[in-house]
Amino acid sequence: MSNTALIVGASGIVGSATAALLHQEGWRVAGLARHPVQQDGVAPVAGDLQDPASLEKALADLAPSHVFLATWQRRPTEAEMIRVNRAMVENLLDALRPKKSVRHVALVTGLKHYLGPFEAYGKGKLPQTPFREDQGRLDIENFYYAQEDAVFTAAARDGFAWSVHRPHTIIGKAVGNAMNMGTTLACYATLCRELGRPFIFPGSAAQWNGLTDMTDARLLARQLLWASTEPKAANEAFNVVNGDVFRWSWMWGRIAAWFGIEAVPFDGTHRPLEPRMAQDGPAWAEIAQRYGLAEPNLEKLASAWHTDADLGRPIEVVTDMSKSRRLGFTAYQPTDDAFVDLFGQLRADRLIP
Repeated sequence: MSNTALIVGASGIVGSATAALLHQEGWRVAGLARHPVQQDGVAPVAGDLQDPASLEKALADLAPSHVFLATWQRRPTEAEMIRVNRAMVENLLDALRPKKSVRHVALVTGLKHYLGPFEAYGKGKLPQTPFREDQGRLDIENFYYAQEDAVFTAAARDGFAWSVHRPHTIIGKAVGNAMNMGTTLACYATLCRELGRPFIFPGSAAQWNGLTDMTDARLLARQLLWASTEPKAANEAFNVVNGDVFRWSWMWGRIAAWFGIEAVPFDGTHRPLEPRMAQDGPAWAEIAQRYGLAEPNLEKLASAWHTDADLGRPIEVVTDMSKSRRLGFTAYQPTDDAFVDLFGQLRADRLIP
């Protein structure tokens, strides 16, 4: 039986890695976006997830066997996040329903399932770490829960299998992505080097000293492929991280060394990145001109607000992977290598000097 993938968010960190893997594995791949970009092996599909008529037209000639949902839209309040992001999932699955072709829908969410939404991130009573998939939902509204419920309802109605994937902070390449710690830190380190600034850790003491983990987008893509084709993984939610743990007190020096700068010893003071990079747009544009970089707009590369949210958490965050390990998913990716691979790719693509 042939496999045809529809990736929603194909140009993002997760979607682009998934598209590359599926194309490599011989799948037919289509990428849905309001303004699709050119990608090797991906057929562009122009459609608006908030416009059912647009989706009906865009998907008229598509009959995907597998759907990968790797997109969301940010809004000022959680209530608005829930309304918009739930509707996008519902509109897509309603538009695909007449074809009766979908066998599996994979939804990418994240650890805000356990930590709470942006409005209450890392606050209040939180589950004990390491986070495990059998821990119940928090007693608070969360757009991730709304997305899940939209998938579950459509699956029960239309008879397809589903999987939910909960990565920690994702390392991968994408321009214009709203949550991109790796590229944000690359831009920060570059600014520090070029402007002679100290490379200061912008997070909390809990993050500096505590254990944590991360998720390489390429490893997440491998789990998405596995869960979508492994019968034992059907109708399950999975955490997904690289498989190693580290402390930022160790990782910070390794990142600094790659950029040829010194890591400033952490003195326990929380110095968020967003206010310190807020005025750096002109400086980045000058750096981009000097080195002939492909993207002079710092806002399209860096998402300091999200990096601050992750590095500023007051608790240690470690993620359990036992569920998918027991079912046969054994992929592993050292996190320091993931950063090095990303930095090298950013330089090769002329996004950093």
